[in-house]
Amino acid sequence: MPHDTLTKISDLHKKFCIADMDCALSSHKLSKDDYSEILRILGREPNLVELGIFSAMWSEHCSYKSSKIYLNGFPTSAEYVIQGPGENAGVIDIGGGMAAVFKVESHNHPSFIEPTAGAATGVGGIMRDIFTMGARPVASLDSIRFGEVYREDAIGKKHKYLLSGVVEGIGGYGNCMGVPTIGGESTFEPCYNGNILVNAFCLGLAKKEEIFYAKAEGVGNPVIYVGSKTGRDGLGGAVMSSDSFSEDSTSLRPTVQVGDPFTEKLLLEACLELFKRDLIVGIQDMGAAGLTSSSFEMAGRSGSGMRLELEKVPMRESQMNAYELMLSESQERMLICAKKGKEGEIKEIFEKWELDCAIIGEVTDSGIMELLWEGECVGKIPIAPLSEASPVLKRKVDKPSYLDEINKLDSSFIKNLNDKSNNDLFRELLGHIDICDKKWIYSQYDSTVQTNTIVPSGKLDGSVVRVKENGNALAMSIYCAPQICYLNPREGGKIAVATAGRKLATRGAKPLAISDCLNFGNPQNPEVMWQFSEVCEGIKQACKELKTPVVSGNVSLYNQTDEIDIYPTPTIVSVGISSACASNRSGADYIIDSALKENGNVILLLGNICDISGFSGSVAQKIIGGGLCGEVRIDLDRERALWEFLHKGIASGQILSAKAVGKGGIAIALAKMAILGGKGVDARGFGKVLESMESKNSSKNFGGDSSEDFSNDFGVESGKWLFAQTQSCALVECAPSQVVALQKSADLLNIPLCEVGKVCGEVVYEEMTFGERDCVGVACEEVPYVEASKSNLRICIADIDIDLSKASKIYFESFEKYIH
Repeated sequence: MPHDTLTKISDLHKKFCIADMDCALSSHKLSKDDYSEILRILGREPNLVELGIFSAMWSEHCSYKSSKIYLNGFPTSAEYVIQGPGENAGVIDIGGGMAAVFKVESHNHPSFIEPTAGAATGVGGIMRDIFTMGARPVASLDSIRFGEVYREDAIGKKHKYLLSGVVEGIGGYGNCMGVPTIGGESTFEPCYNGNILVNAFCLGLAKKEEIFYAKAEGVGNPVIYVGSKTGRDGLGGAVMSSDSFSEDSTSLRPTVQVGDPFTEKLLLEACLELFKRDLIVGIQDMGAAGLTSSSFEMAGRSGSGMRLELEKVPMRESQMNAYELMLSESQERMLICAKKGKEGEIKEIFEKWELDCAIIGEVTDSGIMELLWEGECVGKIPIAPLSEASPVLKRKVDKPSYLDEINKLDSSFIKNLNDKSNNDLFRELLGHIDICDKKWIYSQYDSTVQTNTIVPSGKLDGSVVRVKENGNALAMSIYCAPQICYLNPREGGKIAVATAGRKLATRGAKPLAISDCLNFGNPQNPEVMWQFSEVCEGIKQACKELKTPVVSGNVSLYNQTDEIDIYPTPTIVSVGISSACASNRSGADYIIDSALKENGNVILLLGNICDISGFSGSVAQKIIGGGLCGEVRIDLDRERALWEFLHKGIASGQILSAKAVGKGGIAIALAKMAILGGKGVDARGFGKVLESMESKNSSKNFGGDSSEDFSNDFGVESGKWLFAQTQSCALVECAPSQVVALQKSADLLNIPLCEVGKVCGEVVYEEMTFGERDCVGVACEEVPYVEASKSNLRICIADIDIDLSKASKIYFESFEKYIH
C-alpha cells in the first residue's frame, strides 16, 4: 500500500505534472506495466521528477532486473572474502593486514557514441568505485572489443576512429590519475561492428580494518555532496545504456558524460584524507543515474529514509531544475553520510583540495525519499521498491537454433587445414590481429607509475604488482573468448574463468577470486537470455570447482544494433596472490614471466593438446574460413591440477618461465616465449611427439568424458595439433636437471607431460634420432644443438622454421598495418 504522505503534493510539485503520459513513458523507456506498478506504489500519478527517477532506477543498468535471478547462485564467499557483490567493489584479504579492493564494469554504449569521453569516464567511474571504499587504486586493466577495423570501407574507417578514441580516453584518464594500466586484451569481430565493448577494471589497496561502505544510517546524520559541480551532461545515461542502438547514434551524444581526471585526482586525495579520521558513516560514488542512484542505494541498503534539499546542490549551469539535478551524471562527485557534528571538519578537507562541499540533506527513518526545493516538495517516493526490492523479471529463454547447425567441426575445415602448410599457417597466425603484439595500444598507457609494476603489459598472461605493505605480489588477468561462448555458452563461461586463472598460475600466483562483466545482446530476445543463463551456469560451476568466488561484477545488456546482437562476452578478471614463502624472500621473488631464459634449458608441455575441440572457435578456424563450428569442452579437474603443478613448480624454483597455451595453440605460445626472451628454439623433434600423443589417445583417456573425446576421427594431420587451442595446457621452461622432478610432480597430479624441445642459439641441421619410448608423459631424447651468437637464432617447431628476427618483426609490426 502507498505511504499516506505520498499524496500530499505541493504547488511546486504540480509544476512537474505530465501532460502526455504516453509520450513521457516512451521517452523514459517505461512500459504500461511499469506505469501500473508506479501507480500502485505511489497511490497517484507520478510527476516528471518521479517518473525520471523510476526510469533510471528500474533500468537494466541500475536494477539488473533481467539478470538478477541468474546472478544469485554465484559462489561469493571464502575465508579470505571480506566483501562480496552488492557494494561498490569486492574486497579480499591479502595478508599482513591488507586488503585488495577490485571490480570490472562496462562503459560500452557511451564509448560507441563518444569514444574518448566514454572510455575516459568509464575509467574514472571504476576508479571512484575503488577509492570510495577507502582503497588507493594501484592497477588498471581493460578489455576492448571492436568490429572489422582492418576493412578499407566505412566500417573500417569508423572502427579505426573508435579504437583511437577509446585508447586515448583510457590512457589519458589513467595516466593523469597516476594509476598504472598494466594489462588488457582486445578482440576484433564483425559482431562488434554496431556495438563496441569497453570494460574497465581497477584494483586498489587498503588496510582491511579500514574499508568504507555505501550506507546511510543514523537519523539526523547529514548528507553531504562533494566533488565537482553538477551540470546537464549525462542526462539519461543509465536509460541510454539500457537500450539498443539504431544505425544513427549521434543524437545520443548529450547522454555521454564528460570527465576531468585532474579533478578526480583531487577527489581521490581528499577522500583518502577523509578516511583517516572518524568523520563519516558511509560514502558512495555518483555513477549511473547520479544523485538518484547514490541516495536511493545508500538509504536502501540501510533501511533508512532521506530528505534532500535540491537547491543546495552545487550547480555548474544556470536554471537547473530538480529533474536535472537528480538525473545528471556529471562526473567526479560523491555522496557522504556524515556523523552529526563532523560537518565542519569534512568541509575543511574538501575546501583544502578545492572541491565543492555542501550539506544537501539528512537521514530519516521514514523509508521515503523526500525531495525538496526551497522547502517545498517536488517528489516523494518509497525507497525500497527502487533499491533492495526493485522489480525482477523472469524473461523467456530459448536455445538458439543455430547451435544445432554448428555443433560439429565441418569436414571441409579439416581438409583446408590439412592442405595449408604449417609454415604458412604459423606466419598468418603470428601476424593475425587477435594474436600479434598490441604495443600501439599499451604504449599509450603508463604501466610503471607508482613503481610497483613487476609484470606489465606486453609480457603475456597475467600482470603483477608489488604490495610493499606486506611483501606479497598481486597478479591479475582479464580474459574472455566470445567465439567459444557463441559455440557453447556454458562451456565458454567455464573456460573464461579457467583461462583467466591459468594466466595467473603461469606467473606463480594462486588465483583467489574473480570479478565479472557480462556483456550480452538484447534481453528481450529469448535466445540471448538462454545464452546469458548458460554462461552464468558455467561461471558458477567453474568458480565452485576452482574455488575462485565472484566478489564483484557488472552486467551490460542491449548490446545490439539493428537487431544484430554481439557474441556472448563474459569478461572475467581473476585476481591472485604470490606470498612470501621464506623469511628472506618476498612474494615478488616468486613471480616469473613468459620469456625464455637460458640456452640449454628444456621446454616442457603440460597437458595433451590433441583434442579436436581445440580447433572450435580458434584463430586457425578464422584463418581457414567456413565459419565458427565445433564442440567445446574443458575438464575443471585437470585445470585445478595444472594450477597446483604450476604453483608448486614456480615456488620451488624448478620452473623458470611459463606460458598458457591460448590463441594460436602451442606453436604461437612457444614462439612468443622465444620472441620475448630473444632466444632460439629447437623443437624439430616435436612432430614425432605429436604422432605418439595421437596414437596413445585411442586407448587412453586424458581427462575428457570418454576415450573418444580426444580421438582423431576427423583426420587431422598430426602437425596441425600445433595450432589447436586446447584447454588446460601450458608450456614451461626448466633446467635439464629439473625434468625428472617435474615429471614426478606431474605424475602425482595425473598431468600429461612431455618434452617439446630446447632453448638454444644457432640451430644445426643434422640428422636426429629419437627413442621408441612413450613420449607422452616421458621426456624425449635429447635434441642436438650448439651455442652460437644471436645472429642466426631460429624458431624451429616440428616442420616450422623461421628466423627469430623475422618472427619478431611479424609479431611486433603487424598490428599497425591493420589500423593505418
